[in-house]
Amino acid sequence: MAKRILVVEDNDLNRKLFCDVLKASGYEVVPVSDGSNVVATAKKFHPELVIMDIQLPNVSGVDLITQLKADADFDEVPVLAVTAYAGKGDEERIREAGAQDYLAKPVSIGPFMAAVRKLLDG
Repeated sequence: MAKRILVVEDNDLNRKLFCDVLKASGYEVVPVSDGSNVVATAKKFHPELVIMDIQLPNVSGVDLITQLKADADFDEVPVLAVTAYAGKGDEERIREAGAQDYLAKPVSIGPFMAAVRKLLDG
């Protein structure tokens, strides 16, 4: 059975790219463009990995990671954070919220898939 990945990304092109690459690698993918739907979608979909954009409209990806990690259903689900705005201290803050890995945009497919495989295959 294909591993399930929740892709949270508000940029249409990035979301499509992430989803297409993941699907081509055999993963089942559910895209979410609006941060307000993340927890509800995760509860329906039960992802085995969450790819989280940090810069979302209306809500911070860091806050969403914190919300997911506070939920017993998702506290063990790894999170790969992705952000275009990697300032000093951001990676530390993102990891403290509960993200297991972190990539700065623009994301190259090789490192992206390596990070996904590492988090899913442990």
